[in-house]
Order: sequence, then structure tokens, then C-alpha cells
Amino acid sequence: MNEKEIKEKPEEKSEKEKRIRAITKIYYSNPKIQEILLDFSREREVVPRYYEGFGRRPDTLTYPSDVMALVNRGATSFHASEEIWADPLKINSEMDSKDFNKLRKSWDLLIDIDSPFLDCSKIAAKLILAALERHGVMNYGIKFSGSKGFHLIIPGKGFPEEYDGKRMSEMFPEWPRAISEFIMSYIQREYYKEVGKILSVGDIEKRTSLKEEELMTIKCLQCGKSAKKGSLVKFRCPVCGLQMNRRDFKLTKRRLRCLNGNCAGVLEILDQRDYYYCEYCKDSENEKLPLNSDKNPELFEEMRGINAEKIAKLDLVLVAPRHLFRMPYSLHEKTALASVVLRKDEIESFSPRDANPFNIKIKNYLPIPLPEEAKNLLIAALEWKKAQVGEEEKLEKKKYENYEKIQVEGVTEEMFPKPIKKLLKGLKDGKKRGLFILLTFLKSLNFSPEYINIKLREWNKLNDPPLKEGYVKSQIEWHLRQKKQIMPPNYDNESFYKDLGLLDEIPKVKNPIVEVMRNVWKNSTK
Repeated sequence: MNEKEIKEKPEEKSEKEKRIRAITKIYYSNPKIQEILLDFSREREVVPRYYEGFGRRPDTLTYPSDVMALVNRGATSFHASEEIWADPLKINSEMDSKDFNKLRKSWDLLIDIDSPFLDCSKIAAKLILAALERHGVMNYGIKFSGSKGFHLIIPGKGFPEEYDGKRMSEMFPEWPRAISEFIMSYIQREYYKEVGKILSVGDIEKRTSLKEEELMTIKCLQCGKSAKKGSLVKFRCPVCGLQMNRRDFKLTKRRLRCLNGNCAGVLEILDQRDYYYCEYCKDSENEKLPLNSDKNPELFEEMRGINAEKIAKLDLVLVAPRHLFRMPYSLHEKTALASVVLRKDEIESFSPRDANPFNIKIKNYLPIPLPEEAKNLLIAALEWKKAQVGEEEKLEKKKYENYEKIQVEGVTEEMFPKPIKKLLKGLKDGKKRGLFILLTFLKSLNFSPEYINIKLREWNKLNDPPLKEGYVKSQIEWHLRQKKQIMPPNYDNESFYKDLGLLDEIPKVKNPIVEVMRNVWKNSTK
């Protein structure tokens, strides 16, 4: 940054800050705004945001006058938790998941539609609401985020207090995260089509830094997942006429000799083209299926247009312990617009002008749901999630089963990565996935069968509740019988480490085995 930019920035920021502070004092002095904020805040953690950043935690609102007291101290907006607490002020950062579960009474499901384009957010909102209604959810709240998106909310009272032996209050963030992912998957294909009707590739290229290649996606028609891209090279021997195809062949200056043993020819490249395949839907011969192949021409579909994951995604980061979202009718500190509540029929015609803080109509954001109104949605999401996890496990096994055995010695438990150490403290949910991680991790590092048996049974005792002994025994025996290498899942596999809450920071390596190998190397160089 040059000197001119350094001098100008504080002045620009100061003018903007003065304007927003002036608006906030007038806006929040409205008794109706104070009442609506207080009413929504009951049994929630509430944190004010100042122009410089968030206020102290935990905090809450007790009286309407608390709103103006915080505004007079510089607060510009108010944010609340999705979780409902017995006493929000008893929350502290030293608590573990069991402590949180004891204090948490319930939670609301919040779906954050976050897009740089308001028109795309409108399409996503309408599709999501239609999906909710198809699953029996008719009582939901809709509000403008204050910028370019919407916040949809389903009251926690619409979910069953207990399902499949698990208490609803203790299944945060697992259940709401599964529902959010399920809904995104449910609307994705329709979303592509609808957005394609209003925005061209050229239009998106002008409005973003994305190029046409990035906006093109190849989807598997069997499972709906994104296909992988490879290269198919066709060779021909000019001497004997032998022709052959090589997948994912890296072209170099080195020439290939003809594979016909009686021929001294050198292969020439006849053709090179891209092909696509789905890692999840390989055929019975475990072959990669190319786009428009003669064998399965219907398996893949090219869709040029908006990539929902890049342009208008559901922000699953909001589905996290103690995460906050902007309260209804709170101002947005950057736009100075109000987070106004809407009806479904108002989404299409909504304009940011309708969120002018001095021209709003107050509506209820959190409706009263019917008992277990969202039960069918929950069941569908959990079944979908279960199938996804099963596919991920199969894929991980296939991906690494042909790896050669790693030669490593001198590994100690102190060298284990932080996610593995955290996993070894036990789990409440996802124990089967945790067992898969530990089995593949320990076996890949050549720990003895005796050590693996003892370590995994010690780990299982820490689980709440433990896995059945028969299941643990059968899994250990199966993995110990395998002669081929099965690596533990990579860190970026969200169905494992992230979903199990094992990642406290972004890993610097791809796989936990790599991290151990580095620790072994560092130890050997000392």
C-alpha cells in the first residue's frame, strides 16, 4: 500500500463511520425495534458488533434499554446464537461438548443463502422453501441478510425432541449440518437451470473473476456429483500399425517404444482429448467411464452456466457451535440496511430499498411450528447423509488400496497429528468413521497387531456410548488381514475430520500420515 492510500483510507473510513453511527442511534431508539430484538434474544447468546469488531462473550439482552445502552457505547448491529441455552451467561470457552449439551436446551435450523448476486439468492431461497414444503415444513422464517442474501429459519420446536435414540438438543451441529447439506444437494440441479435462464456465462465473467472454463461443470447423472477430468491419449505405431489408448498419460519428450515385442517402432500420438469419470459410479469392471463413451453415453451431462458452489452456496460455517447470525431487524454495519423479515411472496419483488431502516414494517421472524413438523425433513437428511458417508468410505478404501506399504520406523504417539490425538479422546457420534480413521492410520504406520488391538479397545471405552465389541473386533480383523495398503482419509474429506469436529485449524498437509513422516524426519535430524 502506498503513502497516498494510507492517508486516504482513514478519512474515508471516518466519514462512513460517522454516517453509520448517526443512523444507528436514530434507528435503535425506536421502542418497537428494541422490543423485537429483546423478544428474539430470549435464551440466546447475544453479542453486539461495534464498528471495529464484536463485543465480549458471552452476553445477552435483559431489558429493552440494553439495546440503546450498547448503541451509545458504539454498537452498530446485534448477532444471536442459533442455539437456545438454559443460561447463556454460563457459557465459557473451556467447556467441552458434554458441557455444551447439558446447557443447551434446543436449537433453530438456520440456512444462510450467501451469494454476491441478489437475484441468484432469490432463486436459491425459492427453491429451498419449495424443498422444505415438500418435506412437510410449512412454518419457517425468511429475512434479508442485510447485504445480498437471505436467512431462512426453522424453529427448533418443529423437530422431534428425540429421534433414533438421540436427543435433539444434543445433536448440534450434526443434525442441522446434515439438513443444510441435504437441501443444497436437493436443489442443485434445478438451481443450475433457473440461474442459467437469467445469467449468461459472459454476464458472469463480467461480474466476477471466473472464466468460462471455471463455470462449466460436468455432473454424473447417476449420483449428481461433479465428475473428475482426465486426459486420453491415442498412440499408433507407424511400423506395425498397433494402436493403443493411455489414460492420464503425461506427455514428455521421451518417446514410447511399440509394445509389440517383435517391432522396433516408436509410437506416434494420433489424438489427445479430455474425458470425464465419476469416482463413485465406476462400472462393474471398476473402469473410469469417459464422457459420451460408447459404453455408457448417458452417464455424464455438461452444464455450462453458474457453479452453485462458487456463486450462490449455502454457508455451512454458520452451522457450528456458538456461531452467531444477524438478528432480525438488526442493521448491517457495512450497508446500513435493516435485516427485514419477509413473506415468501415478497422475495421475487424484494429490493434493498425495502430494507431502508426508516421505512420498514415489523413482522414476526420465528413462527410457531406444528409438533414434529420437520421430522420428515430430518429423516430424509440423515438417510441421505448416511449414504454419502458410506460412499466416502468406499471411495477412500478404493483410492488407497493399491498404495505400497510405507516404510517408517520410530513413530511415537507424541508424533501423532492433533486431529488424531483429539480423536483418541473418544467420540459421541461418528464412531464408525473414527474407527476407520484410526485403523488405517495405525496400520499404515506399521504398528503391531497387539498395539492396534489394545489401543483401539482403550479408545472405544472412551466413546459415549462405546461401539459393540463384535463390530470393533470384526473391523480390526478385516483390516489386519489386508495385504494392500489402505491409507487414512485426507484432511479435506469433510465427511470425516471436519464432520467429526476434529479440525481446530486448517491442516498444513494433505494426509495425517504425511504429518507423521515429517515429524519422524525432524526427530531424526536432531
